[in-house]
Amino acid sequence: MRPHLLLYVIVSISGAAVLAIEILGTRMLGPYFGVSLFLWSALITVTLAALSVGYALGGRWADKGPSYSRLAIMLGGAGIWFLICPWVREPLLHRLDPLGLRAGVLAAATLFFFAPLLLLGMVGPYAIRLRATSLGEVGKTAGDIYAISTVASVVAALLTGFVLIPHVGVSRLVLWVGVLLLVGAILALVAARSSMRALAGGVLAILLGIGVAGSLPLDRAKPEVGLLDVRQSPYSEIRVLDWEGMRMLLLDGGVHTITQPNLWRSGYQYAVVLDEVRNFFDEPGKLCLVGLGGGSVAKSYDHTGWQVDVVEIDPEIVAVARQHFGMGEDEGRMFLIDGRRYFRTTTEIYDLVILDAFGSSSIPFHLVTRESFAGIKARLKANGILALNVESNGWYDTLVRSLTATLRTSFSHVIALPIAEPQTQFGNIIILASDRPFEMNEQLLGNPFDYLGDEYWHWVVVERNHAWANRFEPKTDGALVLTDDLNPVDLWSDELNRIARLDLHKSARWGGLAY
Repeated sequence: MRPHLLLYVIVSISGAAVLAIEILGTRMLGPYFGVSLFLWSALITVTLAALSVGYALGGRWADKGPSYSRLAIMLGGAGIWFLICPWVREPLLHRLDPLGLRAGVLAAATLFFFAPLLLLGMVGPYAIRLRATSLGEVGKTAGDIYAISTVASVVAALLTGFVLIPHVGVSRLVLWVGVLLLVGAILALVAARSSMRALAGGVLAILLGIGVAGSLPLDRAKPEVGLLDVRQSPYSEIRVLDWEGMRMLLLDGGVHTITQPNLWRSGYQYAVVLDEVRNFFDEPGKLCLVGLGGGSVAKSYDHTGWQVDVVEIDPEIVAVARQHFGMGEDEGRMFLIDGRRYFRTTTEIYDLVILDAFGSSSIPFHLVTRESFAGIKARLKANGILALNVESNGWYDTLVRSLTATLRTSFSHVIALPIAEPQTQFGNIIILASDRPFEMNEQLLGNPFDYLGDEYWHWVVVERNHAWANRFEPKTDGALVLTDDLNPVDLWSDELNRIARLDLHKSARWGGLAY
């Protein structure tokens, strides 16, 4: 193969690696820090900064005398770095805890990705200098090199996100990127007509890399210690674990379901409080639940006679709920679609809609706008209710106030049912919206003293009574109405994610199985 053809292959490998690693970075760091705006910002910042420095250094190094041997050093150095990353990820992340969430995620992104991306950034200008034979063809050469690199990046981005992460695994895929870069280094040595000793060393490095990639145990289930399932979906890392008699579903390290195995009774405060919403209705009706999780809410409403439709965008969540959380085929109709798109396309009319797709590290911004709430109201009966489960930093968080202001553009009555105590405590809040007043026969909530002999049901009744007794109408003076055009909910959810993750890391819960 002619040297310039080898050069194009090398450039393709480098371009593909850059985008693959940027996407993989969210899955390497997401379970620990949460997949938030700050994580994406940190990764993009580090990527652009590293590439910029690499472009500058690569151009200067190329002017001092380009050679394929030096190109091999760049690719080989980046490849070896990625072969090391999966082995040091967990201990390094724990050592960054004292920095806090925001500084920690930026430091982690820098430590893991700056150096190898800098080396890959050097490849482009260096390749242009190698390929250009005269000043008159520098422009064409630069255009060809960057076009080839960009096309490879596009292909890598599609393959990484759509195919490889869900089927290969994150850690092993990072290792294979390292091996691919070592292959690129060997090609550079071939183009340089290096000595047999150098080529043999390169081949040995590739073989060692393949051995390392093959020997790395996949991040998979460890039933003997309570980790029942680990899988990558197009939307999140999913973990199922048993801990102290409870089964939990974690998405990107954040808890979304807590339930008792076999009995499938929820151990999550907000889930049992959501059950009391049905007391506003004289008889079971039709529920649309957006966000399945482990299925606790869907199962509870189905078992009390409600017709349940579940809207869940991630098919892996449905599979996990069926496999590990006892979600039956007959306990709700499943619609694998985005929530907002569902309400835009369905003709169904509901008595109750529950939005339970929000977590500490992620609030789907498009589901909480004035336009979205108007679309949901159009699918509700005249006296229907919309219920939102959100996490907030206290009862009067900016998020709660702004969601209330936005809901009031479509509904006459909005109240909040707080879960956590004291009022400044981080935790869940259920927000209810309707065109009818929220009046309930409080006897339906039950009397805690009637359940003193049953620890679980005593806890359930206490939680429901607490939430109802402390209901309030959030103040909205000066609160922002969220719209498709102006919606800072990502920034607010990042602050919530920071608080939740600090608590998670500080407590070292679940024996380190959460990430």
